[in-house]
Amino acid sequence: MLVISQSGETADTIAALREAKELGAKVLAICNVQGSMIVREGDGTILTHAGPEIGVASTKAFTGQMIALYLLGLYLGQLRGTLSEDEAKFHAQELAELPVKLEHLLNESDGIEELSKEFFRSTDFLYLGRGINFPVALEGALKLKEISYIHAEGYPAGEMKHGPNALIDERLPVMFINTREEGNRASELRYEKTHSNIVEVKAREGIVISVLTEGDTMSASASDHVIEIPKASDLLSPILSIIPLQLLAYHIAVRRGCDVDQPRNLAKSVTVE
Repeated sequence: MLVISQSGETADTIAALREAKELGAKVLAICNVQGSMIVREGDGTILTHAGPEIGVASTKAFTGQMIALYLLGLYLGQLRGTLSEDEAKFHAQELAELPVKLEHLLNESDGIEELSKEFFRSTDFLYLGRGINFPVALEGALKLKEISYIHAEGYPAGEMKHGPNALIDERLPVMFINTREEGNRASELRYEKTHSNIVEVKAREGIVISVLTEGDTMSASASDHVIEIPKASDLLSPILSIIPLQLLAYHIAVRRGCDVDQPRNLAKSVTVE
């Protein structure tokens, strides 16, 4: 069993850990705090080493946890023989190049602040992603609602017609995460299907903001606003995609006069169930 917690003191996660151990499961923890309850009670730990959490709606914890899971996946793939040595080296090299791409993304982030000027008065946001991009949509919506108090909803793009379609009008910003890895058939298929969702939202007069891979002209031309991320392998693209969404939430919250480090009604560590 794999348990994930920034603080290592999350009550419901600890309860699940203890029940699993009682039933004979081995527990591996991904955690940011050495010596925390989850670290002490787990059979093994991968520490994220992200440093002390300052803001309640932590961003570095999310990124650190994704990278820890990526490394665990690489290790297990080699251990089980499902990943060749060359494939493992390729994925490790992609990970090693990530800091440079993140720095480029941060250096080019002025456009995100400009976006915040246009949308900080919005009352609702819809975030849509398909497959590996769906959790990114959830995290983007979560950060916006946590620190700016704007109602935001993350939804699978493939289920857009089952509800969210009714919300779309000329006042609703719809954030699409639609990255692609050229030559990856699964990625290309996901991209094409999400592109059709973008076109559909535009046809209903929704405001489309798209997070796209650099050089993508097709979805860019169908969008009102575009946030570009550097090219990366499909498995690492979420780490790049989430940064502009977290930054947008930050800039919108600042413009609305919200305390980005201490959002109302939220606690650093959820120690009660």
